[in-house]
Amino acid sequence: MSQPIDRVAAFAPSAPSESARGRADGRYVLLDVFTDTPLAGNQLAVFTDARGLDAAQMQRLARELRLSETVFVLPAVAGGEVAVRIFTPEAELPFAGHPVLGTAVVVATALGLDAVTLETLGGPVDVRVRHEDGVVVSGWMRQPLPSWAPYEPAQALLAALGVERSGLPVELYDNGPHHVYVELADDDAVAALRPDVAALGALGEICVSCFAGAGRHWRTRMFAPALGVPEDPATGSAAGPLALHLARHGRIAFGEEIEISQGRELSRPSLLYAFASGSPEQLLSVEVGGAAVIVAAGEFRLG
Repeated sequence: MSQPIDRVAAFAPSAPSESARGRADGRYVLLDVFTDTPLAGNQLAVFTDARGLDAAQMQRLARELRLSETVFVLPAVAGGEVAVRIFTPEAELPFAGHPVLGTAVVVATALGLDAVTLETLGGPVDVRVRHEDGVVVSGWMRQPLPSWAPYEPAQALLAALGVERSGLPVELYDNGPHHVYVELADDDAVAALRPDVAALGALGEICVSCFAGAGRHWRTRMFAPALGVPEDPATGSAAGPLALHLARHGRIAFGEEIEISQGRELSRPSLLYAFASGSPEQLLSVEVGGAAVIVAAGEFRLG
């Protein structure tokens, strides 16, 4: 009987060459995520059949592509449609936002579904998708619930960013990646950031989100040099905790959806949507959504 992984593997638009048959599959799909416009948003490569690849090969492929993240699809083991492993150019992540959303678009398209569950190293993630004219165009993911705590080296972080203060407490949220949030005065202050990348990298594998805004509309930039991502065009795993951070500190209400713009400085404008439901005492859910578009497919010759 055909398994979901077999149907996802067959989805890649490019046919395997004769030299690729009978060995580890190097086919991948390229998407732009958190945008409905090709050549914007955050790029993502999804290897549709990673059976036969080990972790070292996955890391080398991610380093070769030099995208913020690369995903490798594997057979499910716990009731989801597929399992996934997610790599930056320098490290594996248990969970990340735009890789989950983009992979869900590929898997839902291949399987003809309205919702999929992806098994990440951080746990199962449910994603519901929306179709237009038979094409999957966007999705919403229910993210792992984050923990949070004050970020102790806050002054060293502010110095590395070249800013004097944060409007809200500098706190770290852990939903797989470690996200640290710094509030700046306005959009111009976010755009003007020129961080000391080496100093940021010395603080370890953190994702630093600098943001400004009010009400529904917020703007962010995210820096994670220790993970091989000097700046990210769209950070889905940071969007959910940002909504929670704003709700916890009274900038928005719990359950209120926000729109986040990111990536302008990289000429890859992105839009993300997020909300956190519950209360400071009992967090119920964190959800993040946005559009995605498949733009290309390719194949690595691995042997």
